[in-house]
Amino acid sequence: MITMSDVLIDRPELESLGQYEFGWHDTDAAGAVAQRGINEDVVRGISALKSEPEWMLKTRLKGYQLFGRKPMPTWGADLSEIDFDNIKYFVRSTEKQAGSWEELPEEIRNTYEKLGIP
Repeated sequence: MITMSDVLIDRPELESLGQYEFGWHDTDAAGAVAQRGINEDVVRGISALKSEPEWMLKTRLKGYQLFGRKPMPTWGADLSEIDFDNIKYFVRSTEKQAGSWEELPEEIRNTYEKLGIP
């Protein structure tokens, strides 16, 4: 994984930007436990987490197999640096969908309030 220190070695001018004073970030508990990389087991796991029907799983597996056979495109930007094993392909943010404002996790309500969303 590339760290900010790695970026600053290549682009020292970015260090002068400092911290954005109007920004914030929330914790990413769901992302912290999400699995990285893609393989057939991950595809099956994603489909199971989403309680998808068998036809959807078959479609996902077919897409995954096709993805593995296709070469990277050469007609656009250089994509050779993409580390597909470091990508989190599915992150579920909550276990259940909230039915009301009060049922939302406090962290999500706080984010909406910071954004000015009633």
